[in-house]
Amino acid sequence: MSSSSAAPGTSPIADAAPLSLCAREPYVPADRLVAEMVPPPRFDSVRFATYIPDPNQPSQTEAVGVLEAFAAGLGGAHAAGAGKRGFMGFGKGKAKTPAGPRGVYLDGGYGVGKTHLLASLWHATPAEPALKAFGTFVELTNLVGALGFQQTVRTLSGHRLLCIDEFELDDPGDTVLVSTLLGKLVDAGVALAATSNTLPGKLGEGRFASVDFLREIQGLSAHFRSLRIDGEDYRHRGLPEAPAPFSDEQVTKAAYATPGASLDDFPNLLAHLAKVHPSRYGALTDDLRAVCLTDVQPVPDQSTALRLVVLADRLYDREVPVLASGLPFDRLFSEEMLNGGYRKKYFRAISRLTALARDAKGLVETA
Repeated sequence: MSSSSAAPGTSPIADAAPLSLCAREPYVPADRLVAEMVPPPRFDSVRFATYIPDPNQPSQTEAVGVLEAFAAGLGGAHAAGAGKRGFMGFGKGKAKTPAGPRGVYLDGGYGVGKTHLLASLWHATPAEPALKAFGTFVELTNLVGALGFQQTVRTLSGHRLLCIDEFELDDPGDTVLVSTLLGKLVDAGVALAATSNTLPGKLGEGRFASVDFLREIQGLSAHFRSLRIDGEDYRHRGLPEAPAPFSDEQVTKAAYATPGASLDDFPNLLAHLAKVHPSRYGALTDDLRAVCLTDVQPVPDQSTALRLVVLADRLYDREVPVLASGLPFDRLFSEEMLNGGYRKKYFRAISRLTALARDAKGLVETA
């Protein structure tokens, strides 16, 4: 059942029908893409002090110490000289660019707190927000698409720090694009920090066998000092399993009872995502208090699955609970998908949607 077919009078609780993601086709200007390159709302208040290392995983404590020192070292002038941002009002002059890697790379499994640490680094770096940028790999490539390559270089080259979350290279074109971009930013004195689930030299394994692709990967890895963060997925530590899906009636009732909730039929939503560029999925979720989905089914193909991954990331960033009927979220992706080259993305999406499903459980209890 979709929200478009639900009549307001069918709900004894609310007078207005829920919102519908399928009815939204947001336009996002390029300047919003730049302005939104900050840690997402879920990570507004995180700091190094709020990251609780697992006492059985010394690599977590070590990573905090390295990142704190890295942030402190970014407190001086721009590494390539403030003159590069003269148009912003900074004085002239050029400092010597530090030798060696100009970045840190946080490698680890799902849910060990890499994004928490990356956002903490952004917050701890002693520079005004306009001189720090934080975004996912997908958001970075979308920025290039919106601004053009040269304008993106000019926009970011005066920054003190660029943080890239979920650094995943899905095709050789993106590899060359980001490798070239980061190389120019390093030359301009920008410090880099990134997270991923794979070491820089291993990113392409299981996806493409191109010699050119692997060569680009090796070039990227030289920009980073790799920090391994071991541990289990914190979203599952001591927590119950994801709640079983609810009935269509329960989901619909909760959607009507929750101000700011959306209600959509899952297959219809998947079809709608194909009409909206992934760079606009964040705007698609603006002002949502909850997402309610009926008839959750396995995603039919890889293109659809990758779009769903991006939506799951945006919902997780914004802490929007997801209430659903149909199949549980761990059955969204086929075995072939979970064993394929994009398996890390699919497992991340399952982990995040599972966490959001737990958050949504109370919507049924209060409806």
